[in-house]
Amino acid sequence: MKSADISRIDHVSIAVRDHRKAVDFFCSILGAVPGSSSMDEESKFLGAVLSLGDLSRIEIISPTEEGSFLDPFLASRQGVHHICLQTPDIKKTAALLRSQNIPFFGYDEDSPGEWKDLFIHPRDAFGILIQIAQFDPASFIAEELKLRKDERWRIRREGDAITLTLAHPGGGALSIDLAAPEAAALAKDLEKAIE
Repeated sequence: MKSADISRIDHVSIAVRDHRKAVDFFCSILGAVPGSSSMDEESKFLGAVLSLGDLSRIEIISPTEEGSFLDPFLASRQGVHHICLQTPDIKKTAALLRSQNIPFFGYDEDSPGEWKDLFIHPRDAFGILIQIAQFDPASFIAEELKLRKDERWRIRREGDAITLTLAHPGGGALSIDLAAPEAAALAKDLEKAIE
């Protein structure tokens, strides 16, 4: 059986009643860095993407007014609302789900913009609402967490410590601290690889 082409888990979305309090908690207490935020007037919700560490993200979502799609969920609880998986090709993912008779909703093949997604209902995904989306993840991350577009890596040295920072496909950057002998061994391995 073929499987969907999933790049990674992009974020876990958390539904809350008090948006400001939740964002403050994750930023002030847990050190999250705010990225993009948006308000969807049609679905009546506010969303904020927060980065934790180099590669992990959460999204805080809350209703902006009565009649939000979040109302039924928040009537009984707060917490994890859905998991978002990134795919490089949403059309192929939709075709695969159809071929396997896995129902999904919310997909508009012709939707404008760079964000395209679909959802698999919890009844069809072991109790979890799954969002699968095609998008540029770098557009949702705070600038200070990214390398420049023309940069794939950065090297910084402080005394004997060397920090190697690499661009990550999730739009952020991953830093690795190396001792000088480790950095020298890495350089030799890279030279061997290009011979």
